[in-house]
Amino acid sequence: MPVSETAMTDSPEYRYHLLRAATERFQCNVPALSPEQRAEAERLAEKTLALETLVVDADEAGDVIIPDAQLDAAFGTVAERYADSDEMAADLARNGLDADGLRQALRRELVFDAVMQRVGARHEPIDAHDEQLFFELHRDRFQTPERRSARHILVTLNDDYPENTREAALARIEAIAEKLREHGPDGLPQRFARAARRHSECPTALEEGRLGDVVRGQLYAELDAVLFALEAGSMSGIVESPVGLHLIFCEAVQPAHTLPFSKTRPRIREALEQRRRRETQRAWIAALRERRAAPA
Repeated sequence: MPVSETAMTDSPEYRYHLLRAATERFQCNVPALSPEQRAEAERLAEKTLALETLVVDADEAGDVIIPDAQLDAAFGTVAERYADSDEMAADLARNGLDADGLRQALRRELVFDAVMQRVGARHEPIDAHDEQLFFELHRDRFQTPERRSARHILVTLNDDYPENTREAALARIEAIAEKLREHGPDGLPQRFARAARRHSECPTALEEGRLGDVVRGQLYAELDAVLFALEAGSMSGIVESPVGLHLIFCEAVQPAHTLPFSKTRPRIREALEQRRRRETQRAWIAALRERRAAPA
């Protein structure tokens, strides 16, 4: 006999799904939901509970046994969110649950997960041809972007301080740049690092101006454009950003490249396995629904 809608919404399983919908969708408990949020959470809870019921009532779930230790671990994961058992009991009560009801709902959830894993494992095996084809069709996923190792020197602009007015700041950074260039390219990396430690007004001065390995889009647009136009071992002219005036030194260029198939193969196999597990699970659930909808 079908379970009535009232009985379903009174069950601890439903209240658990409602609480999960409230926390995952709206980051709050059920009593804190607005009427509109409550309606949305109820729709989500009914949908996820119906799917769970379809799966746990299937023949594949008949021999699934959840060990007490596994259930205890799941219950313990929930309990860890609370300071003590009294706080947990009070919070569960606010959401229409108690410890026994929570354990009952968690056991069903574990059965659902076990069945879905079992069904997903039936997917068609993946061979080398599948892996190679995925690589060829999705080469863009395996590209490593161009990276540049860089340092900078910053002189900030701030009219509240005489030494940081635009005129004074510009004079200071021009003097730094001139001194760095006067000995030519030989020893420029070392001189730039020392100058950054001494003169830069950025916290990176403590690391001799090091910005690290940078990809496009990480820096201010003004700095980004200049850095990615420099040759390795060269220094920029003065560049202005929203925080002040900069000199940039490009230490090294690591060109963009596509990773070889041999290095991407484990990631490809994992992606293909996940896809085929989902496809197998979806097909199985669709077949369950068709059988349930078919006339007796």
